[in-house]
Amino acid sequence: MSASASRTSPASRPSRRAVLAGTGAGVLAAAALPSGGARADGVRAWPRLGEYDVVVVGSGAAGMTAALTAAKRGLSVLVVEKSPAFGGSAARSGAGIWLPNNSVILAAGVPDTPQKAAAYLSAVVGPEVPADRQAAFLANGPRMLDFVMANSPLRFRFMEGYSDYYPDLPGGLPNGRSIEPDQIDGNVLGGELARLNPAYMPVPAGMVVFSQDYKWLNLAAVSARGLAVSAECLARGTAAALRGEKPLTMGQALAAGLRAGLQRAGVPVWLNSPLVDLVQENGSVTGVVVETEGARGVVRARKGVIVGSGGFEHNAAMRAQYQQQPIGTQWSVGAKENTGDGILAGQRAGAALALMEDAWWGPSIPLPGEPYFCLAERTLPGGLIVNANGTRFVNEAAPYSDVVHVMYEKDRGAVGSHIPAWLIVDQNYRNKYLFKDVLPTLPFPDSWYQAGAAVKAWTWDALAGRIGVPAGALRATLSRFNAQAVSGTDSDFHRGDTAYDHYYTDPNVLPNSCLAPVWVPPFHAFRIVPGDLGTKGGIVTDARARALRADGSVIRGLYAAGNASAAVMGHSYAGAGSTIGPAMTFGYVAANDIADG
Repeated sequence: MSASASRTSPASRPSRRAVLAGTGAGVLAAAALPSGGARADGVRAWPRLGEYDVVVVGSGAAGMTAALTAAKRGLSVLVVEKSPAFGGSAARSGAGIWLPNNSVILAAGVPDTPQKAAAYLSAVVGPEVPADRQAAFLANGPRMLDFVMANSPLRFRFMEGYSDYYPDLPGGLPNGRSIEPDQIDGNVLGGELARLNPAYMPVPAGMVVFSQDYKWLNLAAVSARGLAVSAECLARGTAAALRGEKPLTMGQALAAGLRAGLQRAGVPVWLNSPLVDLVQENGSVTGVVVETEGARGVVRARKGVIVGSGGFEHNAAMRAQYQQQPIGTQWSVGAKENTGDGILAGQRAGAALALMEDAWWGPSIPLPGEPYFCLAERTLPGGLIVNANGTRFVNEAAPYSDVVHVMYEKDRGAVGSHIPAWLIVDQNYRNKYLFKDVLPTLPFPDSWYQAGAAVKAWTWDALAGRIGVPAGALRATLSRFNAQAVSGTDSDFHRGDTAYDHYYTDPNVLPNSCLAPVWVPPFHAFRIVPGDLGTKGGIVTDARARALRADGSVIRGLYAAGNASAAVMGHSYAGAGSTIGPAMTFGYVAANDIADG
């Protein structure tokens, strides 16, 4: 199949009959793969499915940005995607994008500079991430964003007020640097819209909601601005319906916009086509083995392969091998197809791996069916988190990854004492604030209680008994917390000391919008486990997104971006969108490096 073949996903994928007809020996070859990666002499019997300049593995934010860049640089490109849908974890997300000094935030008056950004990123990630990789991200991020806007229908909005996660570090910005996609009409995709990976939390029917709106939707029952934002979301939805649009925001908009760019650029995307292995010749990666229509074959890559296939959050064996217990694939909200295929293939090809013990963590409630990644719920006033001893152990409003790092006792020794932890709130909290998608005052679903994810009791002691913590310790914790809440000063964990702490809070609560007493029965407790948005360890890459061996040498023809690569954020998290911003940037960097070569 040539690069000029039909561009729609089903038509451009070879049929099973065509694959099997490629060679009779292909059937036998499909039964096994060399353990050290597919060498040229080991795949000669495989059917040839096509030849392109670049093959991109994965259709998430990293993969589609890489494919769009390569195509616009004049290269022939194929995207192979394991899932029957495109978009990966990015399509499921809120699609915050952290990119210092980009044109959108500068136009909005954000006082960013390259010097501030470099100082901040260095302070956040430390020396573990090479300085040239940090510099490559900061230099190419703004260029990538302008390129995407010039070559797709995507436009972006400044998430004003969404602070950098460590605004008090050198170069940190209390008003933030994060952006998100603007509203897009799904009709731009035509029939391909049906293949968009669904959102993790669908927008309420009839509304158009941006990530930044959720801060205020949580407060709609107690805030005039919250009520106004709710009305605005409904008005946007009504206007879009009257125009005959299918409005998309957040991750749905990001994935749809990138896919529309690929359509315009004539880039084929093969869905239901998982990576099996990489093809190597004389130490260089020269293609991929993929499975499509139930059979396997080789797609040649004349200039390079870019792995953007996501992390390994749904691979139980890899999580058990690399990560601290207790851990569970069922606690992740990453795309279910993310089982580390690209990382393992890169490792077989000789790539070094790093940061495999870490993830884009967040305190999560293991609800039946799917976990809930807590943002506002643990930060709003009138709640606190306790461990198995019935005591607080963390600033509940801290960046979500930091909370889980403390849960795992990264810097201490009592492994497991904080897993599960419990988020405790009172009825006053429930009367005021949205919780997940449950409106204030309304009861939680029975299934939450049946699954042990939620507990309710009318006294502190009864609640302690139901969640298995010492009643005396819980009484002491709540009494101390309530006294601090009244004073507005959390002398134990400094909740409310930074601008970030106050983002998901209630400005009507004084003197500290993060803190309110927990004293109105009934009391509610929610099981908290170490969930994640995806893993952050993977193939080690250089500033040009090239895969590296353990000795630092480059594996020719192999690139990685997104969660298939070791994160440029190291063990930290600079701000909202620190996953997607670097993923898109290094996809862009990889494609440009191939084109420049």
